[in-house]
Amino acid sequence: NVFKIIILINLLLVLLSLFSGAFFLAKDDGNQKRIFTSLTLRITLSLTLLALLVIGYYFGLIFPNA
Repeated sequence: NVFKIIILINLLLVLLSLFSGAFFLAKDDGNQKRIFTSLTLRITLSLTLLALLVIGYYFGLIFPNA
């Protein structure tokens, strides 16, 4: 299903942004612009992921396993 692949790609991008933020936090000396950019990107991707999950559930593209 294409919709599930889009959700997985979005989740992987969130994780990639998380690790890049941690890398910038450890390696940057006083330059916090990249950290804030990574945080902004991660928040945007997380909100997009939440919206995709809600939309997918609403239109019946994904189902809970309860």
